Amino acid sequence: MVTQLANNTPTKTASPIQVLGGGREFILSGVGADYRFHVDDDDELVHDHFGPAASGLATWESSGGNGWGRKLLDERREFPDLGRGDFRVPAVHIRHSTGSTVSAFKFVGYDVVAGKPPLPGLPATFGDASEVATLVIHLEDKHSSVVADLRYSIFPAHNAIARSFTLTNNGSGTIEVQRAASFSADLPSGEWEMIQLSGEWCREAREIRRPINIGTQGFQSATGYSSHYFNPFVSMVHSDTTETRGPAYGFSLIYSGSFAVDVERHAFDLVRVAIGLNPLQLSWPIAPGESFTTPEAVAVYGEGLGGMSRSLHNLYRHNLSRSNFTFLERPVLLNSWEGMYYKFTEDMLYKRAQDCADLGIKLFVLDDGWFGDKHPRVHDNAGLGDWVVNPRRFPQGLDHLVKRINQLPVKATESGTTDGLQFGLWFEPEMVNPDSELYENHPDWALHSGNHARTEVRQQLVLNVSKREVQDYIIKAVGAILRSTNITYVKWDNNRGMHETPFPYTSHAYMLGLYRILDTLTTEFPDILFEGCASGGGRFDPGILHYWPQSWTSDDTDAVERLHIQFGTSLAYPPSAMGCHVSAVPNEQVGRTTSLDFRAHVALMGGSFGFELQTEKLSAEDQAQITGLVSLAERVQPYVIHGNMYRLAVPGKSNWPAALYVSEDKSSAVLLAYQIYARIRVDTPKLRLEGLDQDATYDVDGVQYTGSVLTHIGLKLRWEPEHLPGADYQSRVLFIAKV
Repeated sequence: MVTQLANNTPTKTASPIQVLGGGREFILSGVGADYRFHVDDDDELVHDHFGPAASGLATWESSGGNGWGRKLLDERREFPDLGRGDFRVPAVHIRHSTGSTVSAFKFVGYDVVAGKPPLPGLPATFGDASEVATLVIHLEDKHSSVVADLRYSIFPAHNAIARSFTLTNNGSGTIEVQRAASFSADLPSGEWEMIQLSGEWCREAREIRRPINIGTQGFQSATGYSSHYFNPFVSMVHSDTTETRGPAYGFSLIYSGSFAVDVERHAFDLVRVAIGLNPLQLSWPIAPGESFTTPEAVAVYGEGLGGMSRSLHNLYRHNLSRSNFTFLERPVLLNSWEGMYYKFTEDMLYKRAQDCADLGIKLFVLDDGWFGDKHPRVHDNAGLGDWVVNPRRFPQGLDHLVKRINQLPVKATESGTTDGLQFGLWFEPEMVNPDSELYENHPDWALHSGNHARTEVRQQLVLNVSKREVQDYIIKAVGAILRSTNITYVKWDNNRGMHETPFPYTSHAYMLGLYRILDTLTTEFPDILFEGCASGGGRFDPGILHYWPQSWTSDDTDAVERLHIQFGTSLAYPPSAMGCHVSAVPNEQVGRTTSLDFRAHVALMGGSFGFELQTEKLSAEDQAQITGLVSLAERVQPYVIHGNMYRLAVPGKSNWPAALYVSEDKSSAVLLAYQIYARIRVDTPKLRLEGLDQDATYDVDGVQYTGSVLTHIGLKLRWEPEHLPGADYQSRVLFIAKV
């Protein structure tokens, strides 16, 4: 049964937050979606609705009757605790000072705040009063003297709710947080499916869709980081939801450490979604008078998966990524790694930089191998942690090489620039080799647990970044290098997971320490473009995106594999955040050979375009082609950085995947289309474009179409005949403009 909303006048008519029913009914309104809940007669928070906006919508009331669970089990709860009859996965689980794990959080009041207060020490969304409003619900467990402040921030333009909570211990004994799900949502019964992004090293962000069965299903990272295996994102959709139609909810955790996603369909047929910290690595103590704040989680609603993705893309670009580079086009770069590895001298680097400048490439990046004195980094088993320039490789110092590189005139391309070549540098500051001065002097700085063996991976250990002295060392060492010369780009790597953490809560304390480091360095060096990397996409998450505008999407640079990885990543993350490079063939990871054009056109999907090549092996024809591709990338990049992305067809479901990037004013667009395999006597399906002005006329490769025709009838692309060599792995880049 349902009961109607009380006919009350909202207390805040100008705000997207309405408070009704004498301060016990709450409506958070976006441009196309509402989030509603109320306080019942027992002072419990009950969820009413999250989805399409509808005025006068009825509140939800349980139709349950007899049974073991009764009221709490049958309700859609906003902040489910444990031990009082709700037998489902809780959002909060506390071990109190008495040893009891029963909690009873009841409503005691609320506040409405213009704008968005920050979360001290944590990455979070932001915005002023014109973009966001915040509702704070105050709860109290009177039996244990623990209070909870539950924060909801509504971003109306993006149909997005950001949520976190703070627990404060007002009691006399230390309590322990065992579970903390930043967002918990109870969905009504229905044919629900969940979509996750899972994979491995070189196989990240594969989209997996599965039905929600009775019981608990989900995934978690226990690596200490968000990981390649599972991304801190889940989408809940109906069984018939597609890219363009049907309800699509996205839940995304703004965090870079171990996390858990639990989706539970209970016997009553309600479905609960919870996303937050991994309870296996928490047990966080809160002493009397102290507080604990969870990372923030975001929930968005969209029509179709595309609508959901664009809500996340725009929220994260406008209200999460704080970098100066978020809305700037990024310089086309060449990274030294796959072309040189550890085998280089200063003269070899300078020659490679000359080649870059001659090709029109704007940024040369020196990867691993430039540091270490007593234990020089000339292979991967020494030097990590010793962030000093190798004096034998650079006898005149790194600044000498950088100044020479900066003086190289860059060949003019689409951007028209002839400024000097920029220089970037690779770091892996969170790691240490046992064969290093840092480890010799501070073995206790590496993560370890009592007398357990310290497990090495890639001949390296993880520094315990939860320690203040380790944080200070990284800030000082990296900062000294960045001040020493003209570095405009940093690639920050991380190449293994955490082992032997001394306490369950160490991994979260580590992440808080890492965020302090990133906040300090990006604040001091706002004009350096930072790119995240963790053996590729092992830490591609919203927490990192807050500080750095882009991350290396995968160590697998094979164009076919990258199609799957990049389309999958775009489900949750703006394509502007993806670092995508062109590498040599046969591809190092899978051995596949594809054309230079195909590799480049796939790499154009991301906001940061670059190369990993041995330039001395390029033919004159290759060199001319690369210069043309640099110009093409500079034309495409504004659409990727600023535009709205539409996945017209996706790999795995179509042999002809395609992505369209449409300018915000719909005046122009760029289409990236691909044929993976040649097909014999197959009528290639038309691509129905999206996001265009239906009443306008557009020019597409010299032919004019109305926006309505392109949307409802589609565009027919012609591919090379299947009997010709090279019919596999074709691509097209088409620019579309209003006439």
